[in-house]
Amino acid sequence: MTMLDAHDSVRALDWRGDCLMLLDQRGLPAREEWIECRDAGAVAEAIRALVVRGAPAIGVAAAYGLVLAARALATLGRAIDGDALAPARAVLAASRPTAVNLFNALARMDAALARQASAADPDAVTDALEAEARAIDAEDLAANRRMGELGAALVEPGSGVLTHCNTGSLATAGFGTALGVIRAGYASGRVCEVYACETRPWLQGARLTMWELLRDGIPARLIADSAGAHLMACGRVRWLIVGADRICANGDTANKIGTRQLAIAARYHGVRVMVVAPTSTLDFGTVTGDAIEIELRDGRELTELSSVSTAAPGSEAWNPVFDVTPAALIDAIVTERGVVEHPTAEALRAAFG
Repeated sequence: MTMLDAHDSVRALDWRGDCLMLLDQRGLPAREEWIECRDAGAVAEAIRALVVRGAPAIGVAAAYGLVLAARALATLGRAIDGDALAPARAVLAASRPTAVNLFNALARMDAALARQASAADPDAVTDALEAEARAIDAEDLAANRRMGELGAALVEPGSGVLTHCNTGSLATAGFGTALGVIRAGYASGRVCEVYACETRPWLQGARLTMWELLRDGIPARLIADSAGAHLMACGRVRWLIVGADRICANGDTANKIGTRQLAIAARYHGVRVMVVAPTSTLDFGTVTGDAIEIELRDGRELTELSSVSTAAPGSEAWNPVFDVTPAALIDAIVTERGVVEHPTAEALRAAFG
């Protein structure tokens, strides 16, 4: 076992061939329960309800959801083509609007289906779709390992770092994006301590990131979302390391709500900002962050905690769950295909075409 393996013990998805098992992230850390999904509708509902979350993991789950839809058609002896799979594809595409990995994964599955246009055997088509979904899964894990190495190399030895939301194995096929960099950085001695924002309102940092870090033996401290700027002012961190749900053509980046204010504070305090995401998160079709659809969720996520009211009776809430960090506030974008420092539209085009 390598040092990296020692800090990589979590998986959120388990493909069983006839079903997709998902670790229910709503119950962590108190309960480790798995949910069985046997059709595309169940996968879409799991994505919508945050059973599975994180842009890369959503993409992987959606790919397997389409396989389940194809398998159901094959069982009935029906032809598997774009029209037959359209209802399942539509329900998966509608599950979450902001993370581009979902749509990129479905596009790859569409392309795999198109390559089977002349195949008459439904089982052969299903096998081809399953192979593509498995490839998406495996490629994401490999990409995360590579990004961990590339991102960790940017961090000065002995650094403290701050992260926001959950970008680890729970949000990906494994190892993680931003948390993958932190895992690799700790294994190589570059990261000495991690600070994690609680990440309201779903507390992904408190519940999920801290759970992953503690489980893997990485020293970590939890802070309130509002403590980030003070932490930076105290000189405890050199990097803010975050993931992304969509990176625009100019480098503007959508991530969990609260990322933008942390990036602004980082620029003021001389803390560098690293965005870590696979190339499947790049969206060259969206020119700037102004064009990103920001998901709004039920205000009760803010006014209640475990169905218990925490706000004054009658309170209304505005609950955007992502914000956009301008490229000008980002020091480095790390992908499995390389690092772009001080990202601009020109730099991203030169690096990724």
